[in-house]
Amino acid sequence: MSIDYQEAIPKRENIKLSDLIRQLRERMEFDLQPCAAESHAENKFITEADLHRPGLALAGYTDLFTYHRIQVIGNTEVDFVNSLSPAKRAEVFDKLLNFDIPVIFLTDHNKLDQSILDLADKKNIPVYQTSVETTKFMFLLRDFLEDYFALQTMLHGTMVDVYGIGILISGKSGIGKSEVALDLLERGHRLVSDDVVMLTKKSNVLLASATEMNKHFMEIRGLGIVDVMSMFGIRAIRYQKRLEVVLKLALWEDTPNINRTGLNHDHATILGTKIPLIQLPVTPGKNITVIAEVIAMNHLLKHYGYDAAEAFQKKIKAHINDKSKVHEMPKRAIEYFEGDFE
Repeated sequence: MSIDYQEAIPKRENIKLSDLIRQLRERMEFDLQPCAAESHAENKFITEADLHRPGLALAGYTDLFTYHRIQVIGNTEVDFVNSLSPAKRAEVFDKLLNFDIPVIFLTDHNKLDQSILDLADKKNIPVYQTSVETTKFMFLLRDFLEDYFALQTMLHGTMVDVYGIGILISGKSGIGKSEVALDLLERGHRLVSDDVVMLTKKSNVLLASATEMNKHFMEIRGLGIVDVMSMFGIRAIRYQKRLEVVLKLALWEDTPNINRTGLNHDHATILGTKIPLIQLPVTPGKNITVIAEVIAMNHLLKHYGYDAAEAFQKKIKAHINDKSKVHEMPKRAIEYFEGDFE
């Protein structure tokens, strides 16, 4: 089933190298030391999250060299380069640096000859050195770039964290999404975003957050704007949460096909990712807050391999297949009632 959301926000096309270096230093706390052509970082742009280690290119094979990606030179590449004669080393890098490489990172305290750095400076190719181990550096850098270039969209609803499960409460305006979230906050759960939810797709996972404008704020009809963090404290908010369940609230007459057993699993498709969908009819007196908690706990049980609907179905099938019990009346769950004086 589809959920109403805006079209995907166009992906960012690039990030300026100088901005990337600044954010890696500030956010990731990388110690990046410039080795060559630092002034040209303003004119270089990164266009994708994939990284490249130029082992084959250093060995001379450049037919499939993805030079437009960030180049990472670690222990293996440096050991290979150091095994070459000075003349061959110069020849290899003269060929390599003829490509329009956006940047080269030297990891794990590795260094290149000053003559090679001078050549990179001459070719306007920035080179940076870091003490971070190669695998860790590539993992963190790729994760940062995947987030930067990720697909995003905005969705109308309220995102809450209930028992560690990210639930998006959706439905028509005025149906009571914010009121349910407010009641959940009173019961110790946490708000991610109200009214407008920003979704980011990373590695086939949807991460939800608020926007800069509505962060920590809620709108309660008849009351107005509420500052959740000021009123309930830091324990009542989250900056981000993985979207795991969509809870769609609707009027009874608008939900003709209600799932009675839980054996039929509906899904909402958002940015190409399927998310479990539960449609809940709203009627006077129904405690949506408690049901939301049960939805979260039931999702946890399924995650750990137990599905109550399937377990109940198996019991019914086992009873039907037992020919000796076909005509028997159902028995009590307990054979003998002890005296109960409470």
